[in-house]
Amino acid sequence: MRDFGQHSEPMGVHTLAWLLVLGLALCVYVAGLGGQYAPSNGDELVYTHIARLTAASNHWLPLVSELDHMRNTKPPLLFWQAMVAGDWGRNWSLAALRTPSVIYTFLLAGAVGWTVHLITRNVRSACIAACVYLAFFCTFRFGRTYLTSAPETFWLSLPMFWLLWARLRPSSAVQVGWLTHLAWGLALGLGLAYKSFALIAPAGAALWCAQLISAPVLTWRVVAQTTLKMTLAATLALGIFALWFVLDPDPGAVWQEFVIGENAGKLSSTQGYWHIALAGGGFSIWAQSLAYVQNAGLLAFVVLGLMVLGVKLGWQAWHDRQERGSALNGSPDGQRSVHTLILLTWLAVWLIVFTLPSQRSARYVIPAMPAVAMLVALYWDRIGRGWFVSSLLVCGVLMGVLGRMAWAAHDIGIGSGAQLSLALLAMAAGFAMVLAGLIRPGWTRACTVAACLLVFSCFGLTTAPLNGAAGQYDATSSRQLQNARVAIPNGFNGQFERFQFLLPGNRFVPYDVEGRGGTPAGGAGKDALHRLLSSHDAVIWLQETPSEQTPPCVPGCKILGERWEVKGRHQSGEITLSNLWYPQTWLFRREWLVQRI
Repeated sequence: MRDFGQHSEPMGVHTLAWLLVLGLALCVYVAGLGGQYAPSNGDELVYTHIARLTAASNHWLPLVSELDHMRNTKPPLLFWQAMVAGDWGRNWSLAALRTPSVIYTFLLAGAVGWTVHLITRNVRSACIAACVYLAFFCTFRFGRTYLTSAPETFWLSLPMFWLLWARLRPSSAVQVGWLTHLAWGLALGLGLAYKSFALIAPAGAALWCAQLISAPVLTWRVVAQTTLKMTLAATLALGIFALWFVLDPDPGAVWQEFVIGENAGKLSSTQGYWHIALAGGGFSIWAQSLAYVQNAGLLAFVVLGLMVLGVKLGWQAWHDRQERGSALNGSPDGQRSVHTLILLTWLAVWLIVFTLPSQRSARYVIPAMPAVAMLVALYWDRIGRGWFVSSLLVCGVLMGVLGRMAWAAHDIGIGSGAQLSLALLAMAAGFAMVLAGLIRPGWTRACTVAACLLVFSCFGLTTAPLNGAAGQYDATSSRQLQNARVAIPNGFNGQFERFQFLLPGNRFVPYDVEGRGGTPAGGAGKDALHRLLSSHDAVIWLQETPSEQTPPCVPGCKILGERWEVKGRHQSGEITLSNLWYPQTWLFRREWLVQRI
């Protein structure tokens, strides 16, 4: 087996440089944590809604929601986390709700780095692994906001990390004991309590296979004992999850809404199982086979290069184990073979399991992404430079796009000159990384990771002005409305929940943003607005066209406040080649808070 390409060496300039990159990653994750436009998806606000109302009930259970068929959408541990972080509603902010996710993500990055350090005895390799994990877009998107991926990934990955560490010890020839499996069952149970009982299938199967494939001697006795121990661990994990049914006052609703609605429904389809699986599209097994590439985001080409190398790595690792067997135990070559097999098994099992449901998504294999980061770091120099160059070029393009958006936002009055300068400075630093990586082959790999993190930084700095005065209602607006009945636009499940952070202390009534008009001022839009004003204390109204400077009810209504927002959904033909360079015409729009006179 060839070396990983990262030799043990004292800390030098290269290691210090990687420590700086790691520091950049940590800062990027913390900065703007409470921002409205942190990369996420609509489900975050659905979970926030359920957690807020459950906290307001002053009871842990049952979960409370005003959304039809969206109450028992996730196990209670996720909502309890938010309730505690938000101090039962007394500190209800996005930053507070998201902080636990960031802590979990940093713990995962630490575990990834520490595991690679134990294998390679190299600080630089450890930093590379941690930075790569943090540079994955799935980590930045789902491991930073208030979603389930960071907590579930931590607890479901903990037994795999434990096994990797155990195989480094000289006593690894001894099977993992019963008490250790009980501890694994506890960790798996906490992971299930964040997401779903169904995750015991990939998590348990991966752990069982990894133990067997890394065993120094594989006999029927070893298989039987490992199976019994894993059965115990899985039973304990499912028992922890089942406490939800015991503690909830309405276990029947949990069964119908969560077990049947959220889980069983993903195993059936009106279009036919094999049609979806083989016909192509987002839910096909062909798309799912690239799930790890999708999750990597800007590092997609690097992970694709790892996949090309992975077949060879797996064969070499298995060949070494078969040829030299226990003679490799405890030796550097043996550790490399064993850990490569464990990591590849981790990835393979998760991917195979999540090709089985009719509803497939790259998000489902996020708990296996730590293994991808470790393999990338361990085989850092064996992944071809061309894969990194491709990722560098993508980073360069995206930084240019974000720079243009920051400039356009400033042109229409969003943000100060200092904020624009910071965004452009980050963009310039990113371009410097791209150029350095393209010109100096020895710097290409490191510059790629740094450039990815700088893209995240550029995004945060571009949207930062919208987290300030330009994207908020001022204190005067808030004082004029207290416990008022406010009509608010809602184009997606739970999106109305964002106004709990913008105008707290009021009662919000969603209206369909798609059906409320969408026509130029003076048409159906004006009629819809007058109807809303007649039945509510105030209305939040969205700008319909870039030329519209006031809401269509003026002068028959009073404008209490206004702010800028980013338009998340666009109609066909709204973005064209002719206006692509002018994002101010299709990306930003005003939002008015109006009241009848």
